[in-house]
Formats: sequence, C-alpha cells, structure tokens
Amino acid sequence: MSLHSAPKILVIRRDNIGDLVCTTPLISALRQRFPDGWLGALVNSYNAPVLDGNPDLDSVFAYTKAKHRGHGESLPGILWQRLLMMHRLRQMQLDDVIIATTSAQPRAIKLAQWLKPRRIIGFGDAKGLNVALSLDNAGRHEVEDVFRVAAIYGIDGPPPPCRVFAPVAVPPAPTLTIGVHISARKSSQRWPAERFAETIKAIAAQGQVRFVLLWSPGTEDNPLHPGDDAKAKDVVDKVGAGGTAIPVPTQTLPELIAALAECDALICSDGGAMHLGAGLGLPIVCLFGNSGAKRWRPWSVPYRLLQKASLNVADIGVDEVVDAFMSLNLSRPIP
Repeated sequence: MSLHSAPKILVIRRDNIGDLVCTTPLISALRQRFPDGWLGALVNSYNAPVLDGNPDLDSVFAYTKAKHRGHGESLPGILWQRLLMMHRLRQMQLDDVIIATTSAQPRAIKLAQWLKPRRIIGFGDAKGLNVALSLDNAGRHEVEDVFRVAAIYGIDGPPPPCRVFAPVAVPPAPTLTIGVHISARKSSQRWPAERFAETIKAIAAQGQVRFVLLWSPGTEDNPLHPGDDAKAKDVVDKVGAGGTAIPVPTQTLPELIAALAECDALICSDGGAMHLGAGLGLPIVCLFGNSGAKRWRPWSVPYRLLQKASLNVADIGVDEVVDAFMSLNLSRPIP
C-alpha cells in the first residue's frame, strides 16, 4: 500500500528513556521524508520529556502508567484520561501506527488495532501486524534496529544522530564543564563513590575545569525510587579541595536534560542519562556492567566505552576512566 505525500503517522514507544532516545533518528528521518505529513508519538509520562521541544513532531500523546501516578491522581482518573486520549487518536483516522519497540508487543498491537489505522507496523510475527519486521539477530545497535522501519518508506542510508532538546538555549560556560552522573539502576553498573571522587580530582589536576555532579535524589532504601543523596555527599566530601564538584540533584527528567545541556562532556554508567547525553551531542566516557555494549553504546557521538569481562563496573579502575576521558575528542580541550 502506497502512502500519499502527507500521511498521518503515529510512533508508539512506551518503554524506557534510552529506548525512546534511540527512536528519535527514525522520527527525524520520517519528518524529512514527509515534511507536510502529520507525525505524532504515543509515549508514557515517564519518558515523554525526551521529546519536549522536538521539532520533528506535531504532537506528543502521553499517558500515565498506574505505577507512575502522582499524589492526588486516582487510578480511575488516569484510566479515564487515557481513554479520552485514545478516542482522540482514533478520530484522527491515522494512516500508519508504528510500534517502535524492537520486540514482540502483543498488547501494543491490540492498542493500535483499537485506533483503526490503515496499517500497523511492528516487530515480530504477532497476529495483527500489517507489516512485520523480523526480530533482530544481526547484532545491531538499537538505533539501527528501530531504523529498519525507515526502509518501508523508501528512506535509504544510515540513521542520523539522536536528538534531545534542552528546555532553554544554554550558552557555553566560560570554563570547560564535565558532567559526572553517579546513579545507575543495576548494581553491576554502580561505580563506587571514592572512584568518582578520585576521577574528578585526577582530571581537575590536568587544567581548569568544572564538574557538575548529577544524581537521582532520595534515600538508598526507598523501595520505589532509590536515590543517591548519601553517595553524592560522599563524592563531594572526598573531592574536597582537589576539585570543584557542583552538586545538582535532578528530581525530574527535564531537570536532568537541562543540567546535561550545560555540560561539554559526560562521564556516566550505561543508562538513560548516557543516551540523553548522546542526544545532546556530548562526548561520553561510559562504564558498562552487565549490559550489551554493542547494542546500547552511545550513538553518533565521540565516546570511550569501558567494560570488563566480569561485567561489573566495580572492576574498572580510575586510571582507565581518566585515560579514556583525556583521549576524547572534545570541542574545546582542557586549558
């Protein structure tokens, strides 16, 4: 089935922050292919800020998962809002719905069917897809895997960079600014506080730089949203007079994006912050634990990836991180 020059296309990506960042190259390519078309995204309230200010999209529809509802939000209330949103989408008479998650998504297919588009495009061989892409078995990057959808629209060539936009334009700081993000969900991705502190001091000894220390705020024993307030304090205390680490806890995703936008480079573990940094064009030193480096490495930015055979970041040394950082191609070197 061929499309007209101004189709209505909805991209569904309802999972994690990094997954949605890795879908932005496809969104950019679709906008280039259909400049007069309508292009929307259906996401969740957790990852939606990834798309804030994205000029490639006409609309972003976000729903709240039950586990993400805030104080004062009732379950019936968020379900009712979701139903109203779905009704609006159904009335749009969409041409295509793209389920951009690169695994079988039977629930998303049922949702897409309810919207009654002309076609449903997705991955796997589940019933209900009009165009089905085989599940990846070629060791692709997530960006490349998602971007296989582009060929359906006659789009050739490699995927463009990921795109994330800061809430406001940030002028360059007078001093080279390095973001250091110390939080990670997986235990195998959590580098010790003393090593972050030693890394900051070692890089600070190379010249005039400033550091922005980033973390998820809260207590470590919070069962829903464990935080790194204690770890951040430990890093700041250990850095002492050996460097300047400006503490910036980021309670929300827009706050994290805004803080990263002020940086010239980033040191972090694999995770959402790493992909946001790549979307902002930052050179990155990334520490990988038990996750697939080939699939989830930073896309289309200068990076140095460190991963041990043990798949535990605790086995990565300070000297390795410092050497990796000093070898990055920074837009402005350490003075």
